[in-house]
Amino acid sequence: MDSAYPPHLAEDWDAVGLICGDPEEPADRVVFALDCTDEVADAAIDSGAQMLIVHHPLLLRGVTSVPANSPKGRIIHKLIRNNVALFAAHTNADSARPGVNDRLAEILGVTPGRPLRPIPQPMDKWGFTVPVSDATRVTSAIFATGAGRQGDYEEAGFSFTVTGQFTPVEGAQPHIGTVGQKQTVEERRVEFIAPKALRSKVREALLEAHPYEEPAFDVVETDPGPSDLGIGRVGELDTPMTLREFTDRVADRLPTTRWGVRAAGDPDAMIRTVAVASGAGDSFLTQVAGMEVDCFVTSDLRHHPVDEHLRMGGCPVIDTAHWASEFPWCQQAADMIARETGAETTVLEIRTDPWTLHAGREEA
Repeated sequence: MDSAYPPHLAEDWDAVGLICGDPEEPADRVVFALDCTDEVADAAIDSGAQMLIVHHPLLLRGVTSVPANSPKGRIIHKLIRNNVALFAAHTNADSARPGVNDRLAEILGVTPGRPLRPIPQPMDKWGFTVPVSDATRVTSAIFATGAGRQGDYEEAGFSFTVTGQFTPVEGAQPHIGTVGQKQTVEERRVEFIAPKALRSKVREALLEAHPYEEPAFDVVETDPGPSDLGIGRVGELDTPMTLREFTDRVADRLPTTRWGVRAAGDPDAMIRTVAVASGAGDSFLTQVAGMEVDCFVTSDLRHHPVDEHLRMGGCPVIDTAHWASEFPWCQQAADMIARETGAETTVLEIRTDPWTLHAGREEA
């Protein structure tokens, strides 16, 4: 999960990763849901799962204790007593590729293109020297941290032969050479790139695997350039259609909820380019208004922001249920875990959308 949805992509306020459970325990049966409600926790336990993976963190804001007689504590105690680990991938799964927003776009027939809000990915350029005989082992340990990934390639880097020299002084315990005598060694100079967020992990792996007491290495932060990671997606609709038709498509293709789907704008407006943002996305309205898009699909929209957006000439917007826009990711994540780990995975088909009733009638 951390490899597919790197934790460093999460927003500063978010709380992702393992919520409860022993990392050393087996997780051969894994179930997925959007929220960890009592019903979901009970279903995970009844299924014999050893791990429950959700999108929305159970413990996020204002939590200082989890007594068993509190709503969240009740769930935590229940899971721990039944040996079910709980893990959350939230805004990191929103920004990753493929992630929540890619799945939403694909379901709606929108090519998942550039993100609405790219996350700059500062990169480090690393270099170190190591005796030739140890180069493969040390480099493998470093690449295991996720370093050396570039686009669709892993373990990317280059190396060349150099001659190193050093003189161990009193107190040294040299891997090669003798105290007080100058030593020359045939070494490999290895260079690679890694996200800045991995700097501490890469350094730890290098120091642990390197045979020298004092390895020589350098790190230079580079220009991150454009990023394809981030919240939201912008892309072309597979078939141009009116807002009325596209709204019907959104309602037909997303999971059904009492909330349903509603739209604001000219029903006959033609939709070709679409921006999507899973979950609550009204903070993007100002940005979308300045973009060349024909429609914005998101959730949890409020009256005044939408009214002002349309008054300023903004594109039509479609408002879906928060749960409906994100639940399809569960299957994407389940398929990925099954493929990468061989674990038995199941998506719990439990609607955790909180809205249970809808009243009213269509305008004549």
